[in-house]
Amino acid sequence: MSSPAEDKTCGVTYQNRPSFTRSSPMIEPEPLQFSDDDSLLEASVVVGLLQKVSVKAIPERPAISASESVSLFTVLLKLKAPSLSADAISSQRAPIDLVTVLDVSGSMSGNKLSLLKRAVHFVIDNLGPSDRLSIVSFSRQARRIFRLTRMTDTGRENAKLAVDSLYAKGGTNIVQGLKKGSQVLEERRYMNPVASIVFLSDGNDTCNGGSYFRRNSNFRQDPPEYLNLLPPSIYPGDGGGPQEMETIPVHSFGFGSDHDPVTMHAISDASGGTFSFIESYEMVQDAFASCIGGLLSVVTQGLRLTLRSASHGVEIKSIPSGRYSSEITDQGSKGTVHVGDLYADEEKEFLINLSVPALPANEDESERKTSLLDIMCSYRDVVSKEAVEIECELVEIRRVKTVSPSDMTVNLEVDRQRNRLHAAESIVEAQKMAETGDLPRARSLLAKGRTVILGSASAQAGDVFGEWLGDDMMETERRMGSAQQYQREGRAYALSGMSSHRTQRATTKGKSVAGAAPPAESFSFCSLETRQSAPAGGGGAAAAPCFGFDPYSTPSMANMVLKSQQLSKTDDTTTTKEK
Repeated sequence: MSSPAEDKTCGVTYQNRPSFTRSSPMIEPEPLQFSDDDSLLEASVVVGLLQKVSVKAIPERPAISASESVSLFTVLLKLKAPSLSADAISSQRAPIDLVTVLDVSGSMSGNKLSLLKRAVHFVIDNLGPSDRLSIVSFSRQARRIFRLTRMTDTGRENAKLAVDSLYAKGGTNIVQGLKKGSQVLEERRYMNPVASIVFLSDGNDTCNGGSYFRRNSNFRQDPPEYLNLLPPSIYPGDGGGPQEMETIPVHSFGFGSDHDPVTMHAISDASGGTFSFIESYEMVQDAFASCIGGLLSVVTQGLRLTLRSASHGVEIKSIPSGRYSSEITDQGSKGTVHVGDLYADEEKEFLINLSVPALPANEDESERKTSLLDIMCSYRDVVSKEAVEIECELVEIRRVKTVSPSDMTVNLEVDRQRNRLHAAESIVEAQKMAETGDLPRARSLLAKGRTVILGSASAQAGDVFGEWLGDDMMETERRMGSAQQYQREGRAYALSGMSSHRTQRATTKGKSVAGAAPPAESFSFCSLETRQSAPAGGGGAAAAPCFGFDPYSTPSMANMVLKSQQLSKTDDTTTTKEK
């Protein structure tokens, strides 16, 4: 963030530049092209392959009447990526090319910059010799301060020296920072299988009309037009999307209460990354840890689901796939979902909505079956580097003359995913209302949506996912308590939640780091009675909920966060002893 004076000049320099020691690296002039990246480490021979992705299909009901045509019948597809074995993690995951794009404007001075440096040191320490890192910093201008370099012992040491050379000054040029970061990856000579940008900022762009946009838009929904200045590799805009071209995922981190969540969320959503809201500065290392815990555990790439109608008259009607592109072709007889990369142990679930025709009359009263879907799962195995195709078991449904009560019972796993979609849609609609200033309606919508979810069959059966969704909606509602609170924290919290639900991938939201162990006193969920007795949105904000569960976090993410927390605890203990 920058002061009004900086908005006009986009270049006020803060007088807090440190004096460098002899150990500080010399920042060399930038080349015209960033084709000076390190060569890749020759891949080692790996004995054994990863297990295959697990694919499971679950019809919403076990049977339907033979004489009944059903206009909307749902099949749940469940994916789960293989695990990483503890003794060969580095060789069983895909190496990464990572670029950190870091805001060093004047408002990042002091403790914020110190905490950011410590967080980037943590990232550096957890990259392997096959991984490569580049560092870009930006204030009113952007600069690549560290070329794309393999993280050998020497590489890590030099990367840390580059990080330590950062100082805060001037305005905030988000566009130039991201342009420079994407340039590093677009112009590299060699390519690791995974590439990503980690982007952190605490303010609004003051160099491309962003500050004017902010002053004249207390409530807004659409991202500013200056984002069209970004390269299509990270912001395709209206001219294209991840369906038409391959993008570089940007994982954005909004730092504090003065960043621009609409812009950062738009960039992440367009590029296939995630948006996280870091409410407390001390959380930045844990937030980074959760993100790289996923990025450093990619086990499958380019995953695609291909669905085909298995019987005449069975049509694919819709595939609510969130952030993942999908299409239905051949008059509803074929559907495709493009999932992309999966982290180790990561799960994705998709509802496939079908229409099922009635069967012709048959004097034989015996039970029949209708084949619904043929499913093919294809992806690239990061260990063997080979294409893998999995032909799944044919999805069938029993067709009976008379439907029993048990045949009418909806599968609880299908119900759970309907709850997820309902929660995600409620947050999206509530955020739209909040952007028009109609906070009472936004809160009321979230309260009603929460009531529906908590009254669902799966939640009533004790499903913790439903309870977590209710908690998330209640916290989103609470942060819409007033216009000031919404602008300070509610907007960023809602958008980070939307990012998480659309990608089915964990994000940091407010004071909650995905994968982090909660405080002991808040580990258990609030009781169902407590949630149902929470005040409705129209009558004011709800009470803060309990936390302690994130269904989108993976073991690799949780382990990396635990490692970060243990390191922070050790550092704090050492600092206390030194004092």
